[in-house]
Amino acid sequence: MPQSEDAKNAGSPVKAVSYTAFALTAFAFNSILCRLALGAGAIDAASFTSVRLVSGFFALSIIAFFLSSKRMPNISAAGRWVSGLFLFAYAVTFSFAYNGLTTATGALILFGSVQLTMFAVSIIKGEKPGVLEWCGLITAFGGLVYLVLPGLESPPLVSSLLMAIAGAAWGFYTLKGKESSDPLLDTMGNFYRAMLFALVVSVFSYSSTHFSWFGFWMAVFSGAIASGVGYAVWYAALRFHSAARAAVLQLSVPLIAAAGGVIIVSEPISTRLPIAAVLVLGGISATIFARK
Repeated sequence: MPQSEDAKNAGSPVKAVSYTAFALTAFAFNSILCRLALGAGAIDAASFTSVRLVSGFFALSIIAFFLSSKRMPNISAAGRWVSGLFLFAYAVTFSFAYNGLTTATGALILFGSVQLTMFAVSIIKGEKPGVLEWCGLITAFGGLVYLVLPGLESPPLVSSLLMAIAGAAWGFYTLKGKESSDPLLDTMGNFYRAMLFALVVSVFSYSSTHFSWFGFWMAVFSGAIASGVGYAVWYAALRFHSAARAAVLQLSVPLIAAAGGVIIVSEPISTRLPIAAVLVLGGISATIFARK
């Protein structure tokens, strides 16, 4: 008698843990690598975005060539222009936002905005949250507001708004991804379209272009490894988790990014950030668990 999918997945705990740990660390390293490059002025935001998306596209193309049954994927048939636009909007605002944010603050605003966007869309579509879900949403939103309130330790407002837009764009991109019948090929096609948008921005911002080899390679690693390979591994990891567990696991991304910011980028942690993190992550956790 053939094994069920759940039985197969339950028999692969090492694979589940390794895939999940790699993917979540890769997500966090997008923030760390971007901050390393832009914080040091090693590359401009537009060039970082273009190099990141180009690198991600080529990495995904190589992965798709070896894993896809078609071997020579049709780029024009993979992905959608609207998804590519959302991916580009996420990537470009993400890069420009990190000109003024620390690694931890940027990751927290990004993650909070992603989850709040997805919950808001579900409400607009007719879902009716319960009391605990509303309390969680209000708490999470309040944490983000508290983080950016004017004060000595508050992050720059424009950078915070850009990162919130990046989170909203990623949330919409994620929701569009649920319609995909071939996630790997569609992601490759979306990267291709987003790459074209980014190259146009780089052309118009040519006068402010500057980069060093350090900044260039940070963008390559962010695109090829943290984004391209990271997204592909996350798709592989998702078959081991329920939707609720996957959402809870992603709560660790801002915490990993915060640790990386302190250890790798040597950034200080403000007293406001831990309080905001507890409110945002705690509120989102309450909402997720209330749904289940």
